[in-house]
Amino acid sequence: MEQKIAACARALAEKQLTVAFVESATAGWLCSEFALTEQAGEVLQGGITCYDASLKESLLGVPHPLIEIFTPESQEVTDELARGLKHLIPADIAVAVTGLTAPGGSETAEKPVGTMFVSALIRRNLISRRFTFSGNREAIIKQTIGATAELLLESLAQQV
Repeated sequence: MEQKIAACARALAEKQLTVAFVESATAGWLCSEFALTEQAGEVLQGGITCYDASLKESLLGVPHPLIEIFTPESQEVTDELARGLKHLIPADIAVAVTGLTAPGGSETAEKPVGTMFVSALIRRNLISRRFTFSGNREAIIKQTIGATAELLLESLAQQV
């Protein structure tokens, strides 16, 4: 995981891009990993943890009906979190993460525990991914962090 984060931070620095995070299920861990890189001062703008659904609405501007219809842990809400973050923290890339790391949330047969959603708003281009991981809460979060770094690396490689 750390190697993927380090590679991602280097790629961001090489392209002179900044990144900000809004995290629910990962609760700031993703942002913290970027803070540990050598390029943190060049690339990291900041992060917001909005674990509770009410913060997704009040702080990030996610419409309540969207949360009611799709649940707080959904691609639709994650996309809106990325969009909302752009209004709070100026960065070239706004990354949002939600998901289910333990029982007791909005899990269903179609969306089991381990389902994680990542959205990255790179300038005006929104990239959304759904992942399904296994393991305990920590393992799911670590896999999500690694997958997010990979997603950003792939997206950065496609930019000229």
